Amino acid sequence: MAARLTEVRRRLEAAAHRVHRDPHTIRLVAVSKTFSAASVRDAAAAGQLEFGENRVQEGLDKIRQLADLALEWHLIGPVQSNKARKALTFGWIQSVDRPELVARLDAAAVDLGTRPRVLIQVDLAHEATKHGARLAGIRTLVDAAGGARALDLRGLMLIPPLPEQPEDSRRWFRQLRELRDALVADGVPADRLADLSMGMSDDFEVAIEEGATIVRVGSAIFGRRETPTPGVNHEPSARSGPYLH
Repeated sequence: MAARLTEVRRRLEAAAHRVHRDPHTIRLVAVSKTFSAASVRDAAAAGQLEFGENRVQEGLDKIRQLADLALEWHLIGPVQSNKARKALTFGWIQSVDRPELVARLDAAAVDLGTRPRVLIQVDLAHEATKHGARLAGIRTLVDAAGGARALDLRGLMLIPPLPEQPEDSRRWFRQLRELRDALVADGVPADRLADLSMGMSDDFEVAIEEGATIVRVGSAIFGRRETPTPGVNHEPSARSGPYLH
């Protein structure tokens, strides 16, 4: 675990230096879905403190088991409206994709006295198996999240199509950055869109070169997943394998 984390950090730093960026401005989120709380504890012992989960309940179980550790948790999978309140246990919710979810999260956050950081998940490729807001509705969604009483809008998130090669993802990462820049030019406060969450185990270096501030890395840290999580928001653990973070 320590060796894999060291290698991922080396790759992250090298990618940042190639485009004259400070590596410390890039968050590394270790995607721990399907792995045990013990694996998360091992990663934490190796210095990794931010983790991402796809499913609310799986994440909540690990959060409870690891409550003795000072970890930061990201929810990166789709959120059903009826689970909005539970989702607020996560400090970050990266998968906000519709106004109704903004309203549910905001009302629950006001009630609980919390202020989660949220990202708008954008659907650029229109894949049937992926969640995310279409371009036509992005500005409305950004305005809704930015105007919420208890949500801290921080930026945009993207899960691109499965690439054959890392470079295949570049066009999608660039489009997300250009979308962010266009929204800021159109009047959205820059601090509300400061973060771009994009890039996973096989393509996070390309994402960093295109401006990612958050990369979500699973298999390169935890190893190959033997049993893929059903559903969406997946990344390959191997080129020919299932698309898992």
